Amino acid sequence: MIRVVAVVVACVVLVACSTKPSRYKIDQDAEPSGQFDASNVPLVEPKWEPLSRQGNSATYEVRGKTYRVLAADAAYQEEGYASWYGLKFHGELTSNGEIYDMYSFSAAHKSLPLPSYVQVTNLENNRQLVVRINDRGPFHSDRIIDLSYAAAIKLGFKDKGTARVQLERLMTQPTSKKSPQNSGVGSAVVVEDRLAPFLQVAAFSSYDLAEAMRKRTEAVLKGQTVFLADTETDRGLLYRVRVGPFESESVAKKAALVLTKEGIGKPQVITRSIKAPDA
Repeated sequence: MIRVVAVVVACVVLVACSTKPSRYKIDQDAEPSGQFDASNVPLVEPKWEPLSRQGNSATYEVRGKTYRVLAADAAYQEEGYASWYGLKFHGELTSNGEIYDMYSFSAAHKSLPLPSYVQVTNLENNRQLVVRINDRGPFHSDRIIDLSYAAAIKLGFKDKGTARVQLERLMTQPTSKKSPQNSGVGSAVVVEDRLAPFLQVAAFSSYDLAEAMRKRTEAVLKGQTVFLADTETDRGLLYRVRVGPFESESVAKKAALVLTKEGIGKPQVITRSIKAPDA
């Protein structure tokens, strides 16, 4: 998830400050009130998962900078600084279309495939924790990972805000299930079709207008798959801006609300085949 750390600048007059509404419930990130015992949070166990349909574009751009996503089988190890994110983003969409839960052991990373599993070692106190990467960020040159609120507590740096850490990607392999009839080399992997929720954001008779809307939508729903679906009409081609597929209708509705708050199109949830999303 993209986090923007606001630099507080004194405004000479109030009207000089931006009045554009935020997509988030609160302007500044914070921790929840009361005490939270992270020892009760279930530990993450690495397992093989297919790559998410959202958030795994080969490259993506944030604030004019292009980021490249690592290959699905790429090994990864790095040292640098970790930060954490909490209440502002709790319940919001992550880059792979899930819902951010600050009370789970999850994290955001700029380049690892989504999802990925990483062992985080706090080099300042030697605490270790495995987290599941399901989000993008932090987009700051001095940080390499943004951990959930619960993970920051578990690793002992919640109050400090940042810590020097070592990251190591944990690789797993899919469970092999061989069929007696199809166990030979070169057997094709069959991807089952299914219906899934998508968003239709807008429709245009002009390709240029549709492409501009696609880019606007992509800029807001970072990491989501945004595409044009064209269809023949009596008046020529109609270009429809669509997003998806989403994991569930509730996640699609959450994305629609984000776009509506940003004044982008008139998003509606539709159901389509994942093999024919432009139908």
